[in-house]
Amino acid sequence: MNIEYRDGLLFTEITVHFNKQKKIISNIVIDTGASHSLISQDEVDEIGIQVGIEDEIITSYGIGGKEHAFSKRIDGIQVGDFILKDIYIDFTSFKYHNIHGLLGLDVLIEGEFNVDLKELKLLRS
Repeated sequence: MNIEYRDGLLFTEITVHFNKQKKIISNIVIDTGASHSLISQDEVDEIGIQVGIEDEIITSYGIGGKEHAFSKRIDGIQVGDFILKDIYIDFTSFKYHNIHGLLGLDVLIEGEFNVDLKELKLLRS
């Protein structure tokens, strides 16, 4: 799967599956420094992903400081032809211009992905 190097970051797209609906989300940063994937709440509103009483509220710390998110079980997250089913993903109000989420190690390791920086591709082992 092709990735794009822009503004010093690696971008890809994912598909979120929830309640028999799916949404392709572009401008996802491949972030090998993030333990968990994080997706913009604004990008998934239209398929019904919203915080509920059953969702866990989490706090994460990073370069941008402290951020709050909710963790929700979704039907799956798809990267290329790989689908990781029945997974908890974190959702938040993303405050970074033109970034709709982070693809973290939770998905990258489970999918056994390799980042080919010469060819700018995200490959599976």
